[in-house]
Amino acid sequence: MDKKKFNPRRWFVFKQRYSKWSIITVATLLLGLFFFFLTINNVHTEIYEIERFSRAKETIRSPVTIENEQETERKTRETVQSVKDRYNIDQEVTDERIAYTKEIFAAITKLEEELKTSAQGKEDKGKLEPLTNQEKIQQLKQILSPEIKEGLSDDLLLQLMQVPKDERDKGEKLFLHSLSDSLNNGVRTENTQSAISNLKQDIKYTELDANLKEALTRISEFAVVENSFFDVDETANARKEAASNVEPVIIRAGEIIVREGQVITNEVYEKLKLVGVLDKERNLFPVIGLALLILVICSVIAHEMNWLSKQGQLNNRTVVTLTIISVIIVALMKIASIYTTQVNQLFYVMPIATGALLIKQLINERTAIIFSCVFAILGSMIFNNQIPGSLNVEAGIYFLLSQLAAIFFLRNVKDRLAVVKAGLGIGVVNIVIVLLFIFLSFDKYALGDIIIQSSLATASAFLSAVLTIGLLPYFETALGILSDIKLLQLSNPNHPLLKKLLTEAPGTYHHSIMVANLSETTCEAVGANGLLARVGSYYHDLGKTVAPHYFIENQLAIRNPHDFIEPEESAKIIISHPYDGAEMLKKHRLPKEIIDIAKQHHGTSLLKYFYMKAKKENEEVQELAYRYPGPKPQTKETAIINICDSVEAAVRSLKEPTEEKIEQIVASIIQDRLTDGQFDECPLTLKELHTIQETICGTLKGIFHSRIQYPEKEVK
Repeated sequence: MDKKKFNPRRWFVFKQRYSKWSIITVATLLLGLFFFFLTINNVHTEIYEIERFSRAKETIRSPVTIENEQETERKTRETVQSVKDRYNIDQEVTDERIAYTKEIFAAITKLEEELKTSAQGKEDKGKLEPLTNQEKIQQLKQILSPEIKEGLSDDLLLQLMQVPKDERDKGEKLFLHSLSDSLNNGVRTENTQSAISNLKQDIKYTELDANLKEALTRISEFAVVENSFFDVDETANARKEAASNVEPVIIRAGEIIVREGQVITNEVYEKLKLVGVLDKERNLFPVIGLALLILVICSVIAHEMNWLSKQGQLNNRTVVTLTIISVIIVALMKIASIYTTQVNQLFYVMPIATGALLIKQLINERTAIIFSCVFAILGSMIFNNQIPGSLNVEAGIYFLLSQLAAIFFLRNVKDRLAVVKAGLGIGVVNIVIVLLFIFLSFDKYALGDIIIQSSLATASAFLSAVLTIGLLPYFETALGILSDIKLLQLSNPNHPLLKKLLTEAPGTYHHSIMVANLSETTCEAVGANGLLARVGSYYHDLGKTVAPHYFIENQLAIRNPHDFIEPEESAKIIISHPYDGAEMLKKHRLPKEIIDIAKQHHGTSLLKYFYMKAKKENEEVQELAYRYPGPKPQTKETAIINICDSVEAAVRSLKEPTEEKIEQIVASIIQDRLTDGQFDECPLTLKELHTIQETICGTLKGIFHSRIQYPEKEVK
């Protein structure tokens, strides 16, 4: 069986990937451990060893929000018991008793009228025998209902009959009014006697005749009966409704369970047990939750670093930068949280935007947004007043919006003042967020509180700008991070190396300026870093200062020195200038990106002129001796400078640079570099090469545009 051949390129790719993931894993692991141990006391509750009826050695607050079910049940039970029984008044019974009472008085009145009529008739006939009382009672009973006859005695009826009609009518009216009130209020079995007594009292204090009072008092015992009966369904519904309206007894997170020196009663002990400060096993769950959250955060960070790697932006410096910034920001939040309470909201003064400002300048905007979200989540946990299971939503929103404002306002960085301008925008956004929280709250705020919190928000923006300006040089110098501000400093013509180039190789200096203009415009057309290309172009030919007269742009009024030396020697002089320049840049500690541009801007291209010259003399000459050692361009910016460097020199050599000649030269140079494999190791695409060609041609046509030929004076 044939063994697979060893593939060096595949091994190199595997090694690169392994190295990349090793760096990402180590960085995220260190950050995860740092975040975990810094926030563990924000979720980990303290366990107490307390005995019943002892005194609390310190004030203990609830670490969680939880319902006290036992207390809720007790409260519900008391509420249900307090609901009174529901009774229904039987209106039929009420109407019946009132009707009986009216019937008594009506029957007596009717009997009197009949007796009076009968007496007049007998008087006309000469018969004057009056009826006895017993006969009157018998006649009255004949017209009364059986219930009345059974309920009232004969002497009571006789007593009523003996009362004058006017007085009796008056008594009837008063009695019926009191009776109606009593029955309409409801008469239950247990209060029948009290209702009768109340009715008797009403009669007693009237101005009626004594005999009538006595008669009505006796009728009360007949008229007042039970008319209010217990309603099982309505009572059950009332109790059910009362129970449903009972609010659960909630122990809020941060609520004081027992104060220092207070006796631990059974009730207090049960509360402590309920919130979990006596249970060691229960205290493990918040830690597990924190570990899961940190795992999610680390996954997000690892994914972002992997994205940076795909974009060619991940290296040891980038990883260290992200790690240091994360440690600084989270540590500052932890320090601020120590002095923050529920009363003084010191998270407003936290310079949280520093991280976003630094990451955007040192890396890119996308990474700044991702880490802003991470810092906001961690901040909402760190500022939770050490109440497990809770997040400070206000702090999280404030941190997130403040950082996003920093990213938005930090635009077109040309100098340190850009950070200050961004700080002003952050301050405005911070104040708006503070006012938003105040106006959304139900709490009443005094004007002094609004001023204080707005001042803290302004201080946060100011500190963010100051810290960014202060920390940025350390990242640029110690880690060699190249920011736009650093690039602008390097583009200063007063830089010693640029002065050296101008004085020792003025032709090369002018060539570098032209290449810088072309490269910057072209890089911006394909989304590369135009500022990096401009500054790299300034320094890319610095090595020519070692032997400036051996380069044609510096040969003014002298013969070409290459005409007097061998082609091989000429090639060595020309080929050495990228590496001589790289060494000079290293000595002056310029950023690695600038050094790489100087070293790679010719790639492994061939010195065709000297190669062909040598080949005329010796057919067996080796092409490798006339090629630059490389490496090939690794970035878009270096590849574009590679093209622009050759294009500018070629076009400048034209006596009459027409549009057609410019297009032909640019196309041939790009095609030559492409077929020679000079772009194999950079991320340029064919579409981008087409854009580069069009941009360079457009720029050169603007530089070498046709001019009006002014007529010369005739010389006589």
